[in-house]
Amino acid sequence: MRAIVVAGGTGGHIYPAIAIINKIKDQEPNSEILYIGTTDRMEKDIIPKMNIKFVGIEMAGLNRKNIFSNISVLKKYNNAIKEAKKIISDFHPDVVIGAGGYITAPVLYAAKKLKYPILIHEQNSIPGVSNKFISSFANRICVSLPNSVKYFSKKKTVYTGNPRSEEIISEKPLLKKELGFIEDKKLVVFVMGSLGSLTMTDKLKELIPSFQDKDYQVLIITGNNYYESYKNLAVPKNVKIYPFLDNLINLLKDTDLLVSRAGASTIAEITAIGLPAILVPSPYVTNNHQYKNAKDLESVGACTIVTEEEFSKEKLLKEIDNLFCNEEIYSKMKESSQKLGIKDSATRIYNEIRKIIR
Repeated sequence: MRAIVVAGGTGGHIYPAIAIINKIKDQEPNSEILYIGTTDRMEKDIIPKMNIKFVGIEMAGLNRKNIFSNISVLKKYNNAIKEAKKIISDFHPDVVIGAGGYITAPVLYAAKKLKYPILIHEQNSIPGVSNKFISSFANRICVSLPNSVKYFSKKKTVYTGNPRSEEIISEKPLLKKELGFIEDKKLVVFVMGSLGSLTMTDKLKELIPSFQDKDYQVLIITGNNYYESYKNLAVPKNVKIYPFLDNLINLLKDTDLLVSRAGASTIAEITAIGLPAILVPSPYVTNNHQYKNAKDLESVGACTIVTEEEFSKEKLLKEIDNLFCNEEIYSKMKESSQKLGIKDSATRIYNEIRKIIR
């Protein structure tokens, strides 16, 4: 198979795209893949390191607060279409796959004009602007959550789950002891998105000293942008702080509780392995979709939601203690989470790709 995969901006788009690529390579080892992303976001660093051919196109997202600044965005959009047409024509793919982010709009529009088959994957409960636009001409639309189906054409839309779920199942666990933790003590992992969060950094720094007398262990992943601000902080012995962890999904398989944002990839990973979670949805995302992602889990008892506004050391310590001290509640959350998980999502997406290839 010759496939172009387009995604960009955040780990929530990039890592599902990588999971789809890995599944294609697993099923068809001689496949040739070209990844198209932006020139200035995470994918420009992540993708080349994985020995995946990468091309960057300059693009920016719409500014909803200052509409006049969108004049330059429209210019970039038109230029991106022209550039994408040449890249696509030169590569001549069997299929073009979009996994979210504003870079997908011009590239997949170019693919439509060139009459190549198009598949998109929507990770969130409410579709992003790019996927809403692309869905009108996509051949197939795959969604992570069942409630997302209603936003698209029923004839073209398939509930596949998020491909990250299949990846975490097949990954080898990273044991606590490999990071210097005690294996038979519970581990709580805090991670506030692939880029970190300024607001949550201040709240976490206030929380850290409170773990001093707790019987569980804590790992805080700050995001590269905020790691330096923790350096002068006195840290209890049972707490470790990392800027980033490449193999986080491996560690989650030996984690007892996750405190995290409610991005689509996170939802897919925790439901695949039944990991209890306290979710802190980002209030800064389009359509407040992280809160709606989390509500899908909370409604069946698969997580606890703590809003960013509610987040405090008193609130978090109480929620953690409530889960760890009540085996019935903890077990029910684990069981409810596992029931939501789709174990073969990447395979389902691969099968849909195969159906639309001419």
